[in-house]
Amino acid sequence: MRIATYNVEWFNALFDDAGNLLDDGEWSARWKVTRADQLAALGIVFTAIDADAVMIIEAPDHNGKRATVPALENFARVMKLRARKAIVGFENDTQQEIALLFDPDRLSAEHDPKGSETGKKGASDAPRFDGVFRIDLDIDATEDRVTFSKPPFEIAARTTAGTAFRMIGAHLKSKAPHGAKTHDEVMSKSIANRRKQQAQAVWLRQRVETHLRAKEPLIVMGDMNDGPGLDAYEHLFGHSTVEIIMGEGGAPEMMLFDPHARRALSRRIGAINTTSRFFLSGENRFMQALLDYIMVSPDLHRLNPGWRIWHPFDDLACWNMPELREALITASDHFPVTIDIDL
Repeated sequence: MRIATYNVEWFNALFDDAGNLLDDGEWSARWKVTRADQLAALGIVFTAIDADAVMIIEAPDHNGKRATVPALENFARVMKLRARKAIVGFENDTQQEIALLFDPDRLSAEHDPKGSETGKKGASDAPRFDGVFRIDLDIDATEDRVTFSKPPFEIAARTTAGTAFRMIGAHLKSKAPHGAKTHDEVMSKSIANRRKQQAQAVWLRQRVETHLRAKEPLIVMGDMNDGPGLDAYEHLFGHSTVEIIMGEGGAPEMMLFDPHARRALSRRIGAINTTSRFFLSGENRFMQALLDYIMVSPDLHRLNPGWRIWHPFDDLACWNMPELREALITASDHFPVTIDIDL
């Protein structure tokens, strides 16, 4: 079985309010890319990866006017994808939903949130992801109340062969210091936002530990954004978001595994894998970063799965297929990550 995670930049801008594709020559929300060109590129990419399930980060919006599921299912129908059934988690107000597009002939999947509902009072022990998490962020003996702008998407899945497993789709991102004017204000807001992201990672890690203790096969995937632009504060916190979620330094049976994360965490200087490519206008150059992961529980790691980043310049097969190479660049500023695993 092939499972993927894919952050599609401004996917929402490719649909009208009824979920129909805006397949025309107007500009998409991507720089100098038309909506028709981005849709065509996405069709090529989704067809090429041919996944049984794709965790889509930044999926089309889900609110009172628009709905994620019909938009994605229309996309799958037009592109003739096997993964043609969609489900979505808790809606958010960022126009960046987390959703799953999957092949119903290969598996079943449903939104299955865990944890207690908290209301505004919050809870400190792995509450439901649309609730409030209480944690002392700055060691001042006062609990802070943390929420997710994009609540992680918890899925109970079962293959047609009968294997049950859990998936969690996540998009953790530290906000830019909006409104800050002075250097001190920028520093203060950046640190506060980074601290909140770390608290969200702790919250997600609590849920991971619950599943690992129960011996439930688990895949945690999505965009765990520790950069670019956050490294300046790394020394203040000790552990990155990725290290916290994976359980770095803990008992082997309580750790998640991702080979690209493992390689990056094992070195400070040298080559690492990358899953995204951003243009830095101030420097007139591109920057690459490792932001997208598929982390698996120890029982799934023992099945010897194979990971792949569909990077147009780093993956030889992608490079040798010009149509796919160009489509990957046009479709999004992130590239898909897949795992092939015998479930």
